[in-house]
Amino acid sequence: MFQTHYKLERYTIGLMLAIIVVASIGGTVEIAPLFTIDETVEKAPDMRVYTPLELAGRNIYIREGCYACHSQMIRTLRDEVERYGPYSLAVESQYDHPMLWGSKRTGPDLARVGGKYSDEWHSMHLNNPRDVVPESVMPAYRFLKQTELRMDDLPEHLAALKELGVPYTDEMIKNAASDAYGQATPDSTQAQGVKARYGAATDIRAFDADPGVVTEMDALVAYLQILGRLTDAAYRPDQETAATQ
Repeated sequence: MFQTHYKLERYTIGLMLAIIVVASIGGTVEIAPLFTIDETVEKAPDMRVYTPLELAGRNIYIREGCYACHSQMIRTLRDEVERYGPYSLAVESQYDHPMLWGSKRTGPDLARVGGKYSDEWHSMHLNNPRDVVPESVMPAYRFLKQTELRMDDLPEHLAALKELGVPYTDEMIKNAASDAYGQATPDSTQAQGVKARYGAATDIRAFDADPGVVTEMDALVAYLQILGRLTDAAYRPDQETAATQ
């Protein structure tokens, strides 16, 4: 085998052609599935977009590098499904720019963490992880509750995502800052606008238990609480199976 390779290296044109053939095979394997993406990606008519507050929380999640220790993609392996819930579907990440599937799990996968714990648990965990998980190696993020959330630039964030195909309406973009405020302050006049634009099931509450000011803690907890809940597509096969039995 090595003798053949050594002989091939002596002929520039032959080596170049061999490289092109190998690269073409690899490229075809990677590119070909894209032509059938409409057939392979699941349909999720109930899929909703992130609210401005949840999007702000996602930006904080990325800023703090949370994706380096937490994946957001449950594989089809039995032990993963039993531990974390239904395996992740491609459609669940269609509005994620960038996607946060990850590959390393210093901490648990978070693809279905939404609704698993209370807002209080998340706030305590982010403030000092050892308060709720004694063996945790996660750093503390106490500053999140002390830092007021910047909201004036949220319309630009939504407008940029709209250019990438996320179906934000002009009204959503225009009211992004007030909707972020309203989602974290349930007694405010802005709260009703959030439900009107993002659906009646949208979580509207003081996520950090302090309705007086909207903090980065509010935003990050709101984001964590929606993970795995933008659509119920992952649970639909179980529902259809149960209906036929």
